[in-house]
Amino acid sequence: MSTVAPGKPAPNASSGVPATPENLMLRLAVEHFLFEEAALLDAWRLEEWLALFTEDCLYVVPTTDLPDGDPKHDLVFIDDNLVRLRGRVTRLLSRYAHREYPFSRTRRMITNVRLTRVDEKEVDLEASFAVYRSRNEVLAPYVGRYLYTLVRTGDGGFRIRRRRAELAHERMSDHGAVSIVL
Repeated sequence: MSTVAPGKPAPNASSGVPATPENLMLRLAVEHFLFEEAALLDAWRLEEWLALFTEDCLYVVPTTDLPDGDPKHDLVFIDDNLVRLRGRVTRLLSRYAHREYPFSRTRRMITNVRLTRVDEKEVDLEASFAVYRSRNEVLAPYVGRYLYTLVRTGDGGFRIRRRRAELAHERMSDHGAVSIVL
């Protein structure tokens, strides 16, 4: 078992931004955005969720055996740009997504939101998540961390440029598949 020396970040941990009043208010706005996004997903309002993304967006879910995987050269569960994400939403809302028809019931918990980079145009953040999926009387938890790049909009809101969901699972055998949007 390895330990991390005091004052040194844990492996894979990124430094947060200073806790200035401005950054704390920004974090509250970011948390509000993430909670509203989670509410859209839990209500299966996927078309409204899709509208949160920028034209150059990227949504990635790496495999559980390689959570730091890069879709440019590693196999990942999901590697969607806006076109593929639009197709995923269309399929999930149709009867052709057999694993999700009728829809699974989901509940998302988002916590430990940390801003990792802030500038005038973008905000990078990480957050912990738990998505509970109920289907056919089986409750399956998906646990991990989100990494986002949010673009600031002129009205004080945000749009999603990058969304990465890294699962903390060692394997997916108990879940079968990732058919829901994490």
